Amino acid sequence: MKEISPVKTLTSSKLELRFIAYEFREPRPGHSEAECHERNLTYSAPLYVRVQLLIKETGEIKEQDLFLGDIPLMTAKGTFITSGAERVVVSQLLRSPGVYFTIGEDATTGRELCSAKLIPTRGAWLEFETSNRDVISAKIDGKRKIPITTLLRAIGYGSNEQLFNLFSEEDDS
Repeated sequence: MKEISPVKTLTSSKLELRFIAYEFREPRPGHSEAECHERNLTYSAPLYVRVQLLIKETGEIKEQDLFLGDIPLMTAKGTFITSGAERVVVSQLLRSPGVYFTIGEDATTGRELCSAKLIPTRGAWLEFETSNRDVISAKIDGKRKIPITTLLRAIGYGSNEQLFNLFSEEDDS
């Protein structure tokens, strides 16, 4: 609350609103987990915030508890009951933009396999990987694998000679 308090008006400096404390009160009577399931209600608790309004011209301070809303409560199972339905929050981890390289070993042949993921700030992900048969393939947005030559032809390397020249100086070490 310290990060947002006090709130001051932009147009005049006559008023200031301070957040003093907050509290979650008990759920309303008849709003237990079981009753919320049965009656299609949301299992929640009311959130109240104690605020002070400072009128700078007079120095007068008005203080009262404000109802900010009903906040859903988590059940013992880690779920929420919203409109009688039990719901789960599923978080998603987002990868930072950049290039991610991985090296692994093929379980059947013991060969070293490499891959690279190119993750842009916006747009489609591009993945490159090698196979145990020395084939380089690409995936765009995790879709179907395509040979790297198909991708290179699509971006302008049209002839077999151009493609051969791209890979002719490959380091075999």
